[in-house]
Amino acid sequence: MKQLAFTDYDVIVIGGGPAGMAAALAASEKNPKLKIALIEREGQIGGILKQCIHDGFGLIRFKERLTGPEYAWRYKEMAEAKENIDIFLFTFLTKLKKEKDLFCMEFTNPEYGIFKLKARSLVAAMGCRERTDRQVNIHGERPAGIFTAGQAQALINLHGFMPGKKCVILGSGDIGLIMARRLTLEGAHVEGVYEIKPTPSGLSRNIVQCLDDYGIPLHLSTTVTEVEGRERVEAVKIAQVDKNMKPIAETEKRIPCDTLILSVGLIPENDILSSLNVSIDGRTKGPIVDQFMHTEAEGLFSCGNALHVNDLVDYVSESGKIAGEAAADFALNMMPEAEKLFPLNMSTGAEKLLPLKISNKTKKLLPLTISGKILYVVPQKIDTEAEGSIIFYFRAAEEMQNTNLSLKADGKIVFERKYEELKPPEMERFILPCEKLRGAEKLEIVLSESPQKGIDTSSEKKEVDNGN
Repeated sequence: MKQLAFTDYDVIVIGGGPAGMAAALAASEKNPKLKIALIEREGQIGGILKQCIHDGFGLIRFKERLTGPEYAWRYKEMAEAKENIDIFLFTFLTKLKKEKDLFCMEFTNPEYGIFKLKARSLVAAMGCRERTDRQVNIHGERPAGIFTAGQAQALINLHGFMPGKKCVILGSGDIGLIMARRLTLEGAHVEGVYEIKPTPSGLSRNIVQCLDDYGIPLHLSTTVTEVEGRERVEAVKIAQVDKNMKPIAETEKRIPCDTLILSVGLIPENDILSSLNVSIDGRTKGPIVDQFMHTEAEGLFSCGNALHVNDLVDYVSESGKIAGEAAADFALNMMPEAEKLFPLNMSTGAEKLLPLKISNKTKKLLPLTISGKILYVVPQKIDTEAEGSIIFYFRAAEEMQNTNLSLKADGKIVFERKYEELKPPEMERFILPCEKLRGAEKLEIVLSESPQKGIDTSSEKKEVDNGN
């Protein structure tokens, strides 16, 4: 086994997907003297993007319509060009603990065997995992032919194998919708997409482009109740569900098929953080963070789909950039003054944003109270003494028309926006200067129905979103 030339890093990023690459790159650009390690368990950085060969990526970040591999390649080239970023491939994190002010980690890979690294700050960018058949309690045997949508996508796009010829898709998540189209294009017959909820889980544009354009039916308030077959899937039983999502017996039907593809939700991958006793938000399933993506564990930052599940990769990279810059700042603040040889490079590529900067004053974190029909908001806590702009991400808990979103500081509205339509699958985003919250003792965000109708916020939203 080779011997490591370097074991002590300023910043270590776990996960080489779009969030991790953006974080490592941002930390590198913050100060060229920082030593950064990017850890990836697969043989190439890029994460899920490597198998997402459809286009639509990068419209906000690069102002171009790119495929997933193209988007990943842009970041890969930028990261590999940085001399202060060491990239470890085929590398798995096996142990993680905090000793005094340092994160002490144990890894394994084929090149170095079992080895240890230390870091002043740590960025968690592990992404998310798919729910499996066992997590949705489908009855029957466990025959061949049951795949998650991501598994099916990898089989076709990376390995050139067809999962099956006659497919049923359970769940209307975006990857499932995209795979309905992909399977059809490759010659398979998709019997239909079945969604247990009364509304689709994926983006509206994917419903149109992946189902409607190809004549693939979408069945709402319907689920798979049983799988038939021992060696290979032979059929599935489907049934409509009531308002409590319980199958209605008299509606049960048998659908012959050889493949069941599951697109039933994503879960942020944070199991490895359990040793640090990180507080997890029950709504997002990711860590509780402030506007710097700083968790309640000192020096630990979270971003991308490990923080909350995003629907646009551009926003995954955006949160990675914020986390990377903040992690770099944290590491720099831990350095002895003699080691701070280079001036800080303030945030680049964010013309519409005021760069985030920790105040010299005592940090004052306030929890953000949620009221109304909001599924979640990130960040959950706000440093009211910081400077710069805060990016808020949120989802509505249900489909809503003509709504009003307001952020209140001590009961006074400091931000307000109206929306014609909100849907849970479509994450929303807004930006607020930190100074608007200075001195506040209580913060509350409220989403309520608005009496006004016909409000158009599209141009306002576009202008703000292009500030990435």
